[in-house]
Amino acid sequence: MVAEKYDKEIENASFPPKTKEQLRKFIGEKPITDAQFKEILDRVNKEYLSTRIEACEAVGVIAAQSIGEPGTQMTMRTFHYAGVAEINVTLGLPRLIEIMDARKEPSTPTMTVYLEPEYGVDRDRAREVSWQIEAAPLHEFGDITTDMENMQVIVHLNTKVCDKRKIAASEIMEVAPQKIRDRRHYRDFEHDINEQTATISFTPKDRESYQNLFQLAEHVRNVIVQGIDDILRVVVRKETGEYILYTEGSNLKDVFDIAGVDTTRTRTNNISEIAQVLGVEAARNAIIHEAQSTLNEQGILVDVRHIMIVADMMCMEGEVKQIGRHGIAGEKESVLSRAAFEVTVNHLLDAAVANETDELSGVTENVIVGQPIQLGTGDVKLIAVRQLDN
Repeated sequence: MVAEKYDKEIENASFPPKTKEQLRKFIGEKPITDAQFKEILDRVNKEYLSTRIEACEAVGVIAAQSIGEPGTQMTMRTFHYAGVAEINVTLGLPRLIEIMDARKEPSTPTMTVYLEPEYGVDRDRAREVSWQIEAAPLHEFGDITTDMENMQVIVHLNTKVCDKRKIAASEIMEVAPQKIRDRRHYRDFEHDINEQTATISFTPKDRESYQNLFQLAEHVRNVIVQGIDDILRVVVRKETGEYILYTEGSNLKDVFDIAGVDTTRTRTNNISEIAQVLGVEAARNAIIHEAQSTLNEQGILVDVRHIMIVADMMCMEGEVKQIGRHGIAGEKESVLSRAAFEVTVNHLLDAAVANETDELSGVTENVIVGQPIQLGTGDVKLIAVRQLDN
């Protein structure tokens, strides 16, 4: 094998393991001469050395500058049709602010649901999965009438619709009253089921009040009997030879339980939800992906390593923290650095009361007091001078 011939030289090179693996693969696929191998090794080495960070480099400041400066060029579009006519997605500067603020709930939560191979190539099976995910209220499965004479709300289920959407009428009749009590928190009613005619009769406990009857009718119409409550709409689209589901609303945990969903590729734009379901490492990757996607959509190219530094800072304590004063900036050791960010007087007052001291080790606090920052050449200190005899 060609790769084995040069294995020792590749192993001794000072590249990361991933680069070595890619180099072996490349050389294994192409017959090359010794001279060509040396040229490849020299070029890879030159590229590797040029991408390393200098000692004492102010990486945090450069990362902030690299993201902040192009951020001023971003448009203020809040909504944009992301290739799917029915679903709005927050993009541009508002989305970047959401990511950096580590919002618990994005303004437009969405999911991209990939399917297992046998479901992804068949439109009918993809549609069946979408029915298991999309929230379907009871009024979509039949006729709902309000009988004011007998003070009842009567539901006549359409068995053809139930068969088409692959759900049994008996299941709907069982689920509907239970969900009104559990999810909609309304309990002032009684119900009666007739399986032969596929009807459910709901009666308010207080039969003297028409208001209670209309309130009950509203709950019955809108109770979710199929799908996941948080996901309002699902759109099925074919891309790159497979069907993909785009959702309005997000519920990662429940979507993972649906048969046919490829859990390894399915993603949501709700970073807080990813942290709860999949852990902080997955949340870090989501921050990098979402920030890069937002910037790239605007035609702004930022080196991924700057975004990775920000993501590392946000997730380094085992939970997702925002960049602002309630997160990283507000928890800095330096009093002057905290005061320079926001609510200056409060920070200085609290520090004075607590008798805090400032070591002046960071960038911000040294700039404030007019000293050279302790990075780059400012990190080198002259300790002693020794005169050599001639």
